[in-house]
Amino acid sequence: MIESDALRLDGIVHGFFTRQGGHSRGVFASLNCGMGSGDEREAVMRNRAIVAERLGVRPECLLSAWQVHSAEAAVVSGPWEGEERPRVDALVSRTPGVALGVLTADCGPLLFADREAGVVGAAHAGWKGALTGITRRTIEVMEEQGAERSRIVAVIGPMISQEAYEVGPEFPDRFTEADPANARYFAPSPRPGHAMFDLPAYLEDRLRKEGVGRVVNLSLCTFGDEERFFSYRRATHRKEKDYGRLISAIALA
Repeated sequence: MIESDALRLDGIVHGFFTRQGGHSRGVFASLNCGMGSGDEREAVMRNRAIVAERLGVRPECLLSAWQVHSAEAAVVSGPWEGEERPRVDALVSRTPGVALGVLTADCGPLLFADREAGVVGAAHAGWKGALTGITRRTIEVMEEQGAERSRIVAVIGPMISQEAYEVGPEFPDRFTEADPANARYFAPSPRPGHAMFDLPAYLEDRLRKEGVGRVVNLSLCTFGDEERFFSYRRATHRKEKDYGRLISAIALA
């Protein structure tokens, strides 16, 4: 479990969990927390129980949404009924003992906290969610729960770095059409017509522009650190049929 000094706050627990220390095997070894993966469900549930214990919450109170690469957020106060999970990419809570988790394997896990207001949030940010405003929406929903953006601390966890994120020729246009200044997040690729995209920097700058009080980027690359992190892109390059999911979570103690 990786922690950020910025989120070592009274009454708040958090962790960007690595792939190590769990029960899964094969390509999922070992702390795979993705219920949507092809891993054995029993192993995933045991892994999630490990995470819950480290955070000091009951296993059923470690919550993660059905992530759909949207810019939507939901407020949660406790476990939802049955298997139904909200189809959103961010969760917000002010309820102690509820851990908000996001699952990633190259996309960005973002953890948020306003300690004074007692409001926390967790967001999953791939390129689509980042472009359409998942950070802005998470902040807005936190404010609806009493947070102030100038007090919010936001930490960007392990995700794919620019050096590993090659995109096709049509990709940069999506960002420069939204703002021509977004061209600075793209560098030439060795492959003609392609580019290398700096999604972590894009997220960091968006959070600052949106008025978050403190923004920290852990600058850890999931693709390049196989020992600690799962990576969708690495699995794809190897033509593996599936891949594990990392979990990052935050809770009010």
